[in-house]
Amino acid sequence: MLSPEDSNWETAAPLFSPRPAGPTVQRLVLGGHLRRLREEAGMTTERAAMSIRGSHSKISRMEHGRVGFKERDIADLLTLYGIGPGDEREALLNLAREASTPGWWQTYADILPHWVEPYFGLEAAASFIREYELQFVPGLLQIEDYARAVIRLGNLPSQEEVNRRAWARISRQEILNRKNPPKLWAVVDENALRRVIGGPQIMRAQLEHLIEMCEHPAVTLQILPFSAGAHRALGGAFTLLRYTEPDLRDVVYIEQLTSALYLDKPTEVDAYLEVIEEVCLQAEPAGKTPGILKAVLSNL
Repeated sequence: MLSPEDSNWETAAPLFSPRPAGPTVQRLVLGGHLRRLREEAGMTTERAAMSIRGSHSKISRMEHGRVGFKERDIADLLTLYGIGPGDEREALLNLAREASTPGWWQTYADILPHWVEPYFGLEAAASFIREYELQFVPGLLQIEDYARAVIRLGNLPSQEEVNRRAWARISRQEILNRKNPPKLWAVVDENALRRVIGGPQIMRAQLEHLIEMCEHPAVTLQILPFSAGAHRALGGAFTLLRYTEPDLRDVVYIEQLTSALYLDKPTEVDAYLEVIEEVCLQAEPAGKTPGILKAVLSNL
């Protein structure tokens, strides 16, 4: 979460818990408040839609944070729900304004897949990030040269596009430099360490960086060795994002070749949580990670 000095939430701050970062999450938080207020007012989505000259599906998309917000629509809905002038109304209108503010990643919107943008916002707001990686070093732990080498595998047309995508990936890592960074707990398959990406020199630099990151107070890194044999995460990599914000559900993110899945139903999240707990038990303890990385490094 953002520290108080990073926030422009002013007099209305006590109304809600600490505010997450990024328009994606702002939309989710505001949508959750709108749904709660509508239900408390005993209004149907159809009645709410009439007040903003919209449709039932528009209200549904707003309440699920899947669209941007017009301040006029939010003001009309708040009036309908009985939220008159005061701190709560002003706080929600302020949240609507922030939800319409582009995130830093909009600078790269022309070269990033459209299905990635929501993840950047969700990741930036998470308080706890758990992930399993089968083929590559986790994005939050990649060095720039390694990131470029991975991105080139997508057969991009120009070096400039490769560079910009790499810079976007490295920019994500700023969350680990915050005063109160999210906790990152990553389990990396030994396969990702043994496969040389970008050539021996780049791979050595990447492994050295991982050794350094083992000292980061917010990072826990485990290695799942080949000797662990078959396990339930063999189907592929995934990331589980957890929030302290009560209006945000935990999210499982699964990136695919041309799209991504965002799973937030409790049964889905629980299934992946169970898998990553098992993988953590099968992986080597985090205290052994630097030694394992040094051993791999010595054989390059």
